[in-house]
Amino acid sequence: MSDAAPGGPAVVALGGGHGLAAALRGIRRYTSDVTAVVSVADDGGSSGRLRRDLGVLPPGDLRRCLVALADDELWAHAFEHRFAAGELDGHALGNLLLVGLTDTTGDFTAALDAAGRLLRTVGRVLPATTEPVVLKAEVGDHEVEGQVAVQNSANIRRVELVPADVVAPTEAVAAIERADQVVLAPGSLYTSLLPVLCVDGLRAAIARTPATVVQVVNLRPQVPETAGLDATDHLRALRAHGVRVDVFLLNEGGELSADVAQIRAWGVEPVAAPVATDRGLTHDPGRLASALQALL
Repeated sequence: MSDAAPGGPAVVALGGGHGLAAALRGIRRYTSDVTAVVSVADDGGSSGRLRRDLGVLPPGDLRRCLVALADDELWAHAFEHRFAAGELDGHALGNLLLVGLTDTTGDFTAALDAAGRLLRTVGRVLPATTEPVVLKAEVGDHEVEGQVAVQNSANIRRVELVPADVVAPTEAVAAIERADQVVLAPGSLYTSLLPVLCVDGLRAAIARTPATVVQVVNLRPQVPETAGLDATDHLRALRAHGVRVDVFLLNEGGELSADVAQIRAWGVEPVAAPVATDRGLTHDPGRLASALQALL
């Protein structure tokens, strides 16, 4: 049975990877009007292979979000099934289905919508851009390219997309503009969240939306990508990339420390709430839902 709340506020969540999927599992508990806007900069694993071999957008993060919003349990499990032998070794069935649906419909967004109907998803899943992009980062005194290379780097100063002028889907921009709440999801700071926010049209829509923009802070460092960064540094990174944040949602008593005075000096309201599981390793969907709903 679905745990999705009928109706509710319009919520847009942005990011990628497991962090965005975790946020969506919480958000669906207080609204069925949810839109996920997902990074397509991945170049590793099954997604990277499909991207290189077929020239398609990497489907992995989008698949995770579809599954997080799915109401059909059988198809959700099937989408996550990963082959373990032969030429399909390492590929998730959902990734292959999304590629096949894209070939059939001729449109990646239409393929996501068709997959959503199959999975009976709550809300909608959209790519941050429908064009192929490469993630590039300033690391110390040199640059690295590709999500996997950036993820395995330390001392990252800034990231950008190549090409820089990629266009955001009009549906994603419209969803942000009409939203009641915009959630910047937890997850890999430089390789999941910021690749979405580097899309000019999405960042501009966040700047002008009447919604409250909430950054959900990571629970712990991701080594080596964010080694040595505290919670305040995560917000500092978003500000350095020109991203608006209104509320900074921290895990109460969490591993990453925060300079509350500095956060408030930036015009951002820090809010601490118990949003992690008891072990503190991942965000708890129910607790995160309660904390985000309280901010509406």
